[in-house]
Amino acid sequence: MAEQEHHVDPTGLVRGGEGAITGTVVCAAAIAYGAGHLDTVGQLCVAIVGTVLVYWLAHLHAVTIGAALSHRTHPFAAFRFALVETLPILFVSFVPLVVLLLAEVLGADLSGAGWAALGATIALLAVYSWVACARGGLDLRGRLLGATAGALLGVLVALLKVALH
Repeated sequence: MAEQEHHVDPTGLVRGGEGAITGTVVCAAAIAYGAGHLDTVGQLCVAIVGTVLVYWLAHLHAVTIGAALSHRTHPFAAFRFALVETLPILFVSFVPLVVLLLAEVLGADLSGAGWAALGATIALLAVYSWVACARGGLDLRGRLLGATAGALLGVLVALLKVALH
């Protein structure tokens, strides 16, 4: 494990973005399923938080064990490394949750709030991809293609929502 620079990066986009993308997709999948099978926005929020939390714990465990095995480090050192690497999975779930709750406050029903939150996840995936392409030095066309690819990942989840309901 390389030494980590200490800077504020709650979404992990400075370090790489894997956790942000994974957490966003997991959150979107929970929304896609839950919006059609639950009765309230509150229940959907609990389902999202629970799903993301369990996924994060599994990922935290996997990264901890993987780091301890591959780098022959003490499990506590590996855990500290894994904690920093995986926290973005949790942090990115706040945006769709806020959108979900805000949509409800503004009068949307569960389905409408779910679509709004799912739209937010699609937008996040597009933005993450745009940022990655920009940092990679791609021109406008390359950035647009990258953002489209990210958005399409979210659209796949939206299609899952349509198929499940």
